[in-house]
Amino acid sequence: MSFSAKLDAVLDRFAVLEARMAAGSDGGDYVRLARDHAELEPVVARIRTLKAAEAERDGLDQLLADPATDPEMRALAEAERVDLAPRLADLGREVRLAMLPKDAADARSVILEVRAGTGGDEAALFAGDLIRMYERFAAANGWRVEVVSASEGEKGGFKEIVAEISGTGVYGRLKYESGVHRVQRVPATESGGRIHTSAATVAVLPEAEEVDVAIADADLVFDTFRASGAGGQHVNKTDSAVRVTHLPTGLAVAVQEERSQHQNRAKALMLLRSRLYDIERRRLDEARAADRRTQVGSGDRSERIRTYNFGQGRVTDHRIDLTLYKLPQVLDGSALDEIVDALVTDHQLSQLAMESEA
Repeated sequence: MSFSAKLDAVLDRFAVLEARMAAGSDGGDYVRLARDHAELEPVVARIRTLKAAEAERDGLDQLLADPATDPEMRALAEAERVDLAPRLADLGREVRLAMLPKDAADARSVILEVRAGTGGDEAALFAGDLIRMYERFAAANGWRVEVVSASEGEKGGFKEIVAEISGTGVYGRLKYESGVHRVQRVPATESGGRIHTSAATVAVLPEAEEVDVAIADADLVFDTFRASGAGGQHVNKTDSAVRVTHLPTGLAVAVQEERSQHQNRAKALMLLRSRLYDIERRRLDEARAADRRTQVGSGDRSERIRTYNFGQGRVTDHRIDLTLYKLPQVLDGSALDEIVDALVTDHQLSQLAMESEA
């Protein structure tokens, strides 16, 4: 199907939706129609703008092709044709971007997992820096952060921390953060002033809903145990911590952050469901598009995606060869948008390239 035919198909689909909404339908069907209509509306607006510009171009071409056009009018038409060309190119690019397939999970909240990697205590401190960076980034976007589980490092930071980040469009912005983050700096405990290299892994999982993953009760085993760590005398008196194991996959999740066993059980199930959902998404991605997958957003934790160099005050994202000399601003969340925007743009361009090859 040609690009023009695809545009006409979108316009036809939009007209059908409008006609069905005008005709009236039951509540559930109307909600679905309204959702589809709202999703298509900005795409249709861009298509109509493009088609209007194309009609203007065609009119100018006809004028220029007509031998009866007087010289003054011809000169004016030629000038307008030149001015219109870049606008048409921009409009065409905008329409192609708007029509790219959407990741259905982009609008969802996420489970963010940060784990210290190579580097011992320094890696745990770096993991702490990363979770604070995401907390500040979330706050700037109006998202809510709630810690699900955490294991603190001996000298600060975290060996592992899992948090739920709730809001609209969280996964669409944070999914490119999955991978190995590397830090180069002089540790506070280093008396010789030598630069150490440490790492932490980040995993961003779209939060699953109950309808996404069917989990049979018979496939789950729950264990309770006494919580450890912060919490005062309470943690020594009750078996409030919960571990849930999914027998078919062997996945196990333990949560002890809440005082109530019931709350920990609910959080453990939510975290397990999101991990199973992520596994299924990856399986489908590999089955459907193994030859087209890129490292961006793949969550391949064996690959280094970004380096934070404190000595030079720079952050480099190796996937797109982007370097910003704004390390403090990135870590306080205010400049992370610049990296995320660049990754989103790169991903869109990759999709456009694949669309043109198809």
